[in-house]
Amino acid sequence: MLKKISLVLFLILFSAHAYSAGSDSTPKKVKSDYDKAVESIKFAKKYEEKGKVEKAKKRYEKAQKFLLKSNKEKPNQADTLNYLGFTTRKLGDYENGEKYYLMGLEINPNHTGINEYLGELYVTTNRIELARERLKVLEKCNCEEYAELKDIIDGVKESKY
Repeated sequence: MLKKISLVLFLILFSAHAYSAGSDSTPKKVKSDYDKAVESIKFAKKYEEKGKVEKAKKRYEKAQKFLLKSNKEKPNQADTLNYLGFTTRKLGDYENGEKYYLMGLEINPNHTGINEYLGELYVTTNRIELARERLKVLEKCNCEEYAELKDIIDGVKESKY
């Protein structure tokens, strides 16, 4: 009888140990290209804040590659087009950045991110009236994008006087 109890205990302990030694039963989530791009953009912004322009540029380039892949896999996503416009603009290609933003606005005319960033692009390219149009779209959103674009536009007005 003692042998049977010992055997049962051994089997219970061994099977519990063997099960716990196996792989984790929860699957690991694979990040999408879009998620990888967003992560790279966050790092790029931090580098920019610290004045590390070259490191920021490399992160924007990396993000742009992920976004282009994401856009091929799932075309016509306003968020993807927003970040494609953003990274392209940050890399100094204002013309193509604007194209991505405008494509995104065709899908979602009230997209807060696109309207803010397109407004910033318009300020950068000295088209203040177009920036004010983007601000007007954001006026009722009660969002930080409105405040940020307004500050940028107001900053341009102040620097002219």
